[in-house]
Amino acid sequence: MTVASSSPPSRLLRAKARPGGDGALAAVFVAPAMLGFLVFLLWPTLRGVYLSFTRFNLLTPAEWVGLDNYVRMVNDPIFWDSLKVTVEYVVINIGIQTVSALAIAVLLQRLTQSAVLRGIVLTPYLMSNVVAGLVWLWILDTQLGIGNEIISAVGLDRVPFLADETWAIPTIALINVWRHVGYTALLLFAGLQAIPNGMYEAAKVDGASEWRMFWRITMPLLRPVLAVVLIMTVIGSFQVFDTIAVTTAGGPANATNVLQYYIYGSAFGRFQFGYASAMSVALLVVLSAITVLQYRLTRAGQTDLG
Repeated sequence: MTVASSSPPSRLLRAKARPGGDGALAAVFVAPAMLGFLVFLLWPTLRGVYLSFTRFNLLTPAEWVGLDNYVRMVNDPIFWDSLKVTVEYVVINIGIQTVSALAIAVLLQRLTQSAVLRGIVLTPYLMSNVVAGLVWLWILDTQLGIGNEIISAVGLDRVPFLADETWAIPTIALINVWRHVGYTALLLFAGLQAIPNGMYEAAKVDGASEWRMFWRITMPLLRPVLAVVLIMTVIGSFQVFDTIAVTTAGGPANATNVLQYYIYGSAFGRFQFGYASAMSVALLVVLSAITVLQYRLTRAGQTDLG
């Protein structure tokens, strides 16, 4: 009787004392993700950095050229114009998307938390960028689009939204705002859920208005989540490609030739993979610097919640 009762604890102690038991199990679970990271992220990145120092066109072996691709990039006016167009797109997209998403998130939290409304808000995000781009391309078509038909019906001139150098980038930015704002709003809504309701109730007792509570309670306590969301959306905005590929193809007159589209054209249109890799490395450096700067300025790793 005594032996039978003491046997399970002794086996448990031996299992706990087994060296490397948990580590081996953890390695099994981590291995698929680690393999995917090495094959699809780390290796392509290292390969791209290497190719940025070569002349490579897929047909012949890569030829080492040192910094020639980077010198060419610095002296390439199209590269700088593409970077300027990309920054213009990012500023419009991030500015409107962040303000709109924050407003939607606050309204969802303060007025209603209906799951149906959250589903409706998220609906555009369920559509792929290519489909969204094609739908808006048809809607905004100058001659046949329903958007311009409505504009013409109210007595205004038709607007070449995607065919005019002035309108093209703002239009593409707004198309992507329409698609992504619901997802961004739900991320911010999740951050708002972490703010204790007692703070709002105490502020109401003190006579604070909704506007005052927004600036004195919501914004300070939402800052870490908002900072992370900004980092994610900025990185995603710099990588815009598919919407432009199916709507304007970089036109008119390179007005929407963002950096990602220029890199794609250099690699798969002109088979200049070395030069395209150099621009990709430059974009990686720019995004890394922006991320670090955003993280420090917004203090994303700190919270005001005690």
